[in-house]
Amino acid sequence: MNADHSATKPVIVTGAAGLIGRQLVRRLFEQGRPVVALDRLASITREGIEIKECDLGDIHRLHAIAKEGVESIIHCGAYSGPMVARDVPYSMVQVNIVGTANVLELARIHGARRFVYCSSTSAYGVVESGPVCEDVVLRPGSLYGASKVSSEYITTAYAKQYGLSAASVRLSWVYGPGRTTECVIRTMLENALAKRPTRMAFGSDFPRQFIHVDDAVEGLLNALDAPELPRPTYNITGDTWGTLEEVAQIVRKLFPDADIALQPGPDPVDEYQEKFSIEAARRDLNYEPRIALEQGIGAYAAWIESTQGGRRG
Repeated sequence: MNADHSATKPVIVTGAAGLIGRQLVRRLFEQGRPVVALDRLASITREGIEIKECDLGDIHRLHAIAKEGVESIIHCGAYSGPMVARDVPYSMVQVNIVGTANVLELARIHGARRFVYCSSTSAYGVVESGPVCEDVVLRPGSLYGASKVSSEYITTAYAKQYGLSAASVRLSWVYGPGRTTECVIRTMLENALAKRPTRMAFGSDFPRQFIHVDDAVEGLLNALDAPELPRPTYNITGDTWGTLEEVAQIVRKLFPDADIALQPGPDPVDEYQEKFSIEAARRDLNYEPRIALEQGIGAYAAWIESTQGGRRG
């Protein structure tokens, strides 16, 4: 994308210690752009960038941090995934919905140029006919999905009512270096490296659409820097649609002695979804996934091996 990176005000990234947020901060830093990284706990990235402690519910802290100005905001801070916080629904609402409203208010008051909301394809719920475009009726089947729908609608309302340039980016299942929450790909790879069997009571015929974290970051940055946002929502995926058994086959190619057995049936915490169309993102955001699933899984395996001291058989 052609973007002016000479701004003196910072891009604020929430959820900066997470899988996507940390890579976003790194990319913005490499581009020479001022960035303010926020997360629930303070830390320092490998590049030496400070991640400031800031709870999304602390509106006074948010505005104090933004007092020097805001160029744009990429809002990734949230409970990430339908498998997270299932037993604390009130907290899910406070963090994922109220937190988004608080960050949108920050963008409005400080006159942010652009607001990008990191949403999820979980907003769709069960989708049985494809290709799935952004304007189908949303029927989320989890509170997590509903929180994403709610935040999308609030984001779109801010754009319409207050003139905020904003878009919600619906990411599919993100995998890759740094993921800490449940991930089928990571489980298979770690088990293969440790010569442990992988046994799943579902998944052999269950499709899922993965996206490598680098492609997810690329999509969010393209939304940040697009000259215009003709629509309020965009699907961003790796442009693949395959069963978890197909993922297992890729892992077996990397580790011929990998012992993986999946049973038929759906993932109990995920919905069946047909392939999502990324044509709108291709057209408006110049987005194109760069990392094929087999390539991404191979690179992920190498990263796990290097960081955890794994040994191939």
